Amino acid sequence: MKRKASPFLELLNSFVTEYLPGAVGASPNTIKSYKAAFRLLLKYMYQEKGISADQISFEALDYQTMIDFLSWLEKSRGCSATTKNQRLSALASFSSYAQNRDSAAASTFRSSVTRIPMKKATHKNRAIFTREEVTILLRLPDDHYVIGLRDKVLLSLMYASGARAQEICDLTVKDIQFSERGASLNITGKGHKKRRIGISYACATLLKGYIDHRKIASLPERHIFSSQTHEKMTVFCIEEIFKKYVWIAKQKNPGLFIDNSYTPHSMRHSTASHMLEAGVPLAVIKNFLGHSSLQSTQIYAEISQNTVDKHLKEWNERWFSIPANADHSTVRGNEVPDFLR
Repeated sequence: MKRKASPFLELLNSFVTEYLPGAVGASPNTIKSYKAAFRLLLKYMYQEKGISADQISFEALDYQTMIDFLSWLEKSRGCSATTKNQRLSALASFSSYAQNRDSAAASTFRSSVTRIPMKKATHKNRAIFTREEVTILLRLPDDHYVIGLRDKVLLSLMYASGARAQEICDLTVKDIQFSERGASLNITGKGHKKRRIGISYACATLLKGYIDHRKIASLPERHIFSSQTHEKMTVFCIEEIFKKYVWIAKQKNPGLFIDNSYTPHSMRHSTASHMLEAGVPLAVIKNFLGHSSLQSTQIYAEISQNTVDKHLKEWNERWFSIPANADHSTVRGNEVPDFLR
């Protein structure tokens, strides 16, 4: 006789399979992340507490257990503060869902999770390509070969559209409308939110040529980009493409591409930063990128300011630097104390 699932597993199942994709409209990547968080929780409860998945109760998920689980993620799994916070967010979201459906059972779990603060994560500078680096990158793929042509069009489209890797993977023939001035893309973003953006004539011409080359112009449901094994390209495949060309670019241009890690999202960051530096209003960039709030876009203002500061520093050092043999005695008494630097 098949054992009945516990209330915990029943609610977790409906949360992941019905609530997240249906009521919330969460993206496949978000759902994937949430599933991973709960797989780890089940693994922890079994390995460290001796409690199998079908025996887990909400009462067992008390404050100390949740603290121990998050500590286990950090120490045994090597999770960063950012990843740990993502796991905690998944727990918090489910705890709210569970309490609204079975308050008596889930109250301990909900109370435990809400008492745990997010861990302060070390801020990472976003890797951004300069305009020169983008130009170099887009010229690297050899379009005399099928794979090289695909990669050239893909990289060009990602820069022209500022689209996320998943959005590029989801793009189909019917999502593109060509015109004499360029093309419009209908993009489905996070939470299934749709936006319509335009791309330049040069990129549109490249994209149309690629679609014609693949002979899919009359097949509206076909995905624009495919891998060697799948009709629809995956985010992992795009990550590998970026890794390949950035590595080549670094070898050929030792003074450029100085960041340690570039990802497909670096192209999106670069597009936004370059738009801002060109004078495009922040509100326009917000809609172009599909951000839900202006606060998400505000980070690019900071990035652009860093670029400005860099150029100002170079300019000041070049034109206003103090000669090596200058007498510094006149400013000694007015130096800023170390504790104020």
